[in-house]
Amino acid sequence: AEEFDVSRQAVYDNIKRTEAMLEEYEDKLVLLQKFQERQRLVAKLKQLISEEEHVNEEMKQVVEAIEKLD
Repeated sequence: AEEFDVSRQAVYDNIKRTEAMLEEYEDKLVLLQKFQERQRLVAKLKQLISEEEHVNEEMKQVVEAIEKLD
């Protein structure tokens, strides 16, 4: 703050305003919920694949690719 001749209060206010903006974006984009849902679906897929006797290797690779996205 001193280096840029800005008060500590101004820095604090800016951080709080930015935090509120990020939370608003998250609410609109629903990124966390989408991420959690993808994780749940991948876990379910892995369970189904492990129970199946004749699983296509390509299916396993697709699941791994989905996991790597996050």
